[in-house]
Amino acid sequence: MDSSKKRSLYFDNAKFILIFLVVLGHVISPLKANNNILFTLYSVVFLFHMPAFILISGYFSKGFHKKGYFLKTVKKILLPYIIFQIVYSIFYYLVGEKSTLKIDLLQPHWTLWFLLSLFCWNILLHVFARLKWVGLIIAVVVGIGIGYFDHVGSYLSLSRTFVFFPYFLLGFLLDSKHLKWVKKVKYSTFIGYAVLLMTILIFGTFFPKDAIPWLLGDTPYADLGRKGLTDGFIRASQYFVTVIVIYGFLAIVPSNGFKMTIIGQRTLYVYLLHGFIIKSIQAIVSDDTLNGLSNQYLILIVFSLGLCILLGNYFIQKYTRPLIELRI
Repeated sequence: MDSSKKRSLYFDNAKFILIFLVVLGHVISPLKANNNILFTLYSVVFLFHMPAFILISGYFSKGFHKKGYFLKTVKKILLPYIIFQIVYSIFYYLVGEKSTLKIDLLQPHWTLWFLLSLFCWNILLHVFARLKWVGLIIAVVVGIGIGYFDHVGSYLSLSRTFVFFPYFLLGFLLDSKHLKWVKKVKYSTFIGYAVLLMTILIFGTFFPKDAIPWLLGDTPYADLGRKGLTDGFIRASQYFVTVIVIYGFLAIVPSNGFKMTIIGQRTLYVYLLHGFIIKSIQAIVSDDTLNGLSNQYLILIVFSLGLCILLGNYFIQKYTRPLIELRI
């Protein structure tokens, strides 16, 4: 972590692992209901994988005040959101997931909420970055409080924007000395694995089957089957636990480069494109066949990894760049 190159490899490794977890989570999502192992894996993954992704995005948003940064975010985040919102609308209609063709730019499809929220987080920095760590406290209070508003949900990704913003702001506030501390603290790797293992064991034993929506951040408390002042304490506890698990994850991420490290630089391609393959398979393959794979853990892992390698290779980047990065 002493050089910028090593930091780059570290973050590329982190992003590669996280995008693999994103794909794996979506692969096992329809199979988890009747399989306790997959349910535990899914719940642990969704506890921290997007918050960790968001934290890293915040870390690399330190130049938000520079000239031209806003236009850059419009080009690299907002316009791809609009393009893929239209493409996914057509795709869902063609595969039969939607009975009518309707293009709604205000109700993000599936994974596209992240792009819309990411654009908003960069705008929110203009206010919260000035407040620094006090701003983080305010962001946490807002993230907790937004759940009490019954009509704030997935529309415009408003709920997720405020619920997950504390992770983005935390990433922005962190600097290289904090990352060095994560990696250099005595027994950091051991602690990291211990944190992740304990989380898996606790979730596998105690996490309720109906609590998954709490991890998604797109639903008001009233729609989660609860409506009381204590709901905010649940989300506050979730913030606390998630940050600990993110620490555990960051502690075990290697700093050296590997063959698949390069995919960490192309996570947007994997993120935006993997849904077409997964949804197509779900539309073509029968439910009985898919359910038959629920115990084939190695196949599910290898398939998810294969998707990451396929969609993160150079040729996919080359031929889809005009659509994703608006570059020829």
